[in-house]
Amino acid sequence: MRHRHFAPLLLAPLMALTLPAFAQTTKTGKSMTEPQVRELLTKAGYTEIDDLDFEDGMWETDATSGNRKRVDVRVDPASGQIYAEALVSQLSENDIKAKLSAAGYSNVHDVDFDDGLWKAEAERADGKDVEVHLSATDGSIIHVEND
Repeated sequence: MRHRHFAPLLLAPLMALTLPAFAQTTKTGKSMTEPQVRELLTKAGYTEIDDLDFEDGMWETDATSGNRKRVDVRVDPASGQIYAEALVSQLSENDIKAKLSAAGYSNVHDVDFDDGLWKAEAERADGKDVEVHLSATDGSIIHVEND
């Protein structure tokens, strides 16, 4: 019966090793778990974090911002960068087209700024159609998915 006392202590490290397998991962293998995203948003001043889901390569939620307004928020699972819909971009549609062209994409179209991110349809060098999500601040590519 002495072993029962030690079983939770022995299982805890094993469980800690297996839990990350259930997290949403990116191509780099880094990821943030749902509790980590909630903690990050709370520390950033968001409250009433509802419907946190992993979609289109980003954590997405509705939350109340510091000014008490409801906003759509996205979080990059690898970097923890927060993108809120109220964010204003200093980049233009043409800036985004130029960034994508320089990155090797062609036939860039349907460029929109939505929910704090730039989104565009484009063609990769291998001819595949993709949807690309880019940062509002510097135009860096955050996520690419097959269209």
